[in-house]
Amino acid sequence: MLNLPISPAPITAGPKEILMVTNADLRESANVPCWPVCADYANRLEKELDAQGYKLKRAHDFDETKGHGFISSQKEGSALFARIDPEAPLIVLLTAWQYSHHIAPSLAKHKGPVLLLANFDGTWPGLVGMLCMAGSLTSLGVDYSRLWSQSFEDDLFKQGLATWLKDGKLTHDTTYLQSVTKDHQVLETEAGKAGQQVGEYILKHKAILGLFDSFCMGMMNGFFPVKALTDIGMPLESLSQSALLVEMEKVPQSMREECLKFYEDRGMTFKFGKDDATELTREQVLEQCAMMIAMARFTTRFGLSAVGVQYQQGLKDSCAASDFAEGAIGSTERFPIPDEDGSIIWEGKPIPCVNEVDMGTAIPQTMLWRLLDAMGLPAETTLHDVRWGSEFEGTFYWDFEISGSVPFEHLKGGIAGATGYRQPAMYFPKGGSSIAGQCKAGAFVWARAHYEGTDVIMHIGTGHAVELPEDEFERRRKATTYEWPLMNCTLDGINRDELMAGHQSNHITVAYVPDNKLQDVLRAFVAQALTQGISVQIAGEAKNLL
Repeated sequence: MLNLPISPAPITAGPKEILMVTNADLRESANVPCWPVCADYANRLEKELDAQGYKLKRAHDFDETKGHGFISSQKEGSALFARIDPEAPLIVLLTAWQYSHHIAPSLAKHKGPVLLLANFDGTWPGLVGMLCMAGSLTSLGVDYSRLWSQSFEDDLFKQGLATWLKDGKLTHDTTYLQSVTKDHQVLETEAGKAGQQVGEYILKHKAILGLFDSFCMGMMNGFFPVKALTDIGMPLESLSQSALLVEMEKVPQSMREECLKFYEDRGMTFKFGKDDATELTREQVLEQCAMMIAMARFTTRFGLSAVGVQYQQGLKDSCAASDFAEGAIGSTERFPIPDEDGSIIWEGKPIPCVNEVDMGTAIPQTMLWRLLDAMGLPAETTLHDVRWGSEFEGTFYWDFEISGSVPFEHLKGGIAGATGYRQPAMYFPKGGSSIAGQCKAGAFVWARAHYEGTDVIMHIGTGHAVELPEDEFERRRKATTYEWPLMNCTLDGINRDELMAGHQSNHITVAYVPDNKLQDVLRAFVAQALTQGISVQIAGEAKNLL
């Protein structure tokens, strides 16, 4: 006789009844302020379900002790789904950033129809969480549907919900993505041949991705199988954040001071205060300088082509935020970092930095860096969150905004155009400076890699960043996260709903390219990816440049 724990009472859905779960952050400091918005959207959903003849059943209750009603750990998610009827229709309501691993392993075993439903909002960005969850479920091979809405009152929401209720699934038009075959004519162009050489170089010599821990903030879509990385010539060097802390301690105070002075002398503005708990202090930035120096030394020690730091959750209670170090190390104009033998590390070249150790952006960032550097072009790369977007004078502009920093070369004014704010205490108890500013106007190549099984698939497209008028830019900053850098842009030939329907991540990789080199870089990049064994899907109007 087996002695297993007794299973609690099951949670079932009656006729015309829909179960709802709400997933969010592991950090309770974020969950509590985010809950009122989720409760509001849950009420809006309930109202629309009633109008369509259905009843909403909340699968879990508000927790008085915690002060919110979110699932906030994998432990909670697993325990809850052990009770949920696997055949029940299920809506996952997402109105804030969420850790996908809380419930994705359970959704992978759910047999009933699943709808990921997000609000489209800059301040409370459920869309970011939904894109992360969607990419995670895609990589796990899970059937699901996705839907988004600003108000839960528009036709897209009402009609999409009606379709899912009727059919158990909801599909969107994703024909903006077109597969590029391995025998495509782009391989025969001069740029394509150059891209093949770069791809062959990586396959032969390898591009080692050095990541200090992994699996940041539940991003299952950003954690690739070892075989997938090996097959494309980009193996993982798995490093420990504890080793990073040890290396940081070796950086003398005098070098930290020299580093900070380098950026102050070049015009970066730091919003310093005195209260370490709520304001930016010099000590926090000096610690970030030590982190950048330590990261660079690991780069040479292990022969890395890119480096990244998990930070959340591992280091958030140990040291200042990694963001200033990440943006600065990824810049060409950088404090001259001496290696242990006194030589300057990667002098005059950016070191690709993988924010949040997301392998799905490490791949295109590192590939683009190698390609652009080989072509003699500016080679700074970064990732952004697909954070929000809205119309201005009849055109929809995206708000791409990563959590703290970009290379200085991506900002209007460079180092002098950057402002350092204290990272929000809600997420960063130890503080640290961001690298904030308005991203400069210009053409760019964008990309995102995801995996299915052990195959790597990459979406590749082009876009144009714009410098919106000051009032409009300020409106968008206040509607998102004021302390972070903001890129306003359009994606060539792709509208809002197309990207929301087909993108497989909350992140997107960008690299600025001179207008007169855009076609050559795109052709070379596509050929490079194909050569490395990556399946390419060209996005929007970029196909016209091949």
